[in-house]
Amino acid sequence: MNFPSMVLIKRFRSAALLIISIAMTAASVSHADEDAERENLTRISYELSQLQRMISDAAKEAETSGGARFRYDLLARDLRLVRAGVDDHLQRPRQPQRVQPLAGDYRN
Repeated sequence: MNFPSMVLIKRFRSAALLIISIAMTAASVSHADEDAERENLTRISYELSQLQRMISDAAKEAETSGGARFRYDLLARDLRLVRAGVDDHLQRPRQPQRVQPLAGDYRN
């Protein structure tokens, strides 16, 4: 493995540890304010997008000859799934919407 790939892998590991610690902090605060939770999830989503770039860079720099290769494509796919789940949660309404009751009787 060449030197630039090693640097990218070390950065990826550092970023992954940061995301895990942020996620654990967000999960461990049981009485967290909803705005604080959304802020943490937004930060996690941002960090995941940064990791996606790092994975793409590492995949481009990866050595293709010889032994076992790291499956950057599978890592990128899993990361997209995690980020999609976080983003989906962030896009949902904060509170259930009240639905007006239907009249039900349409005769005069």
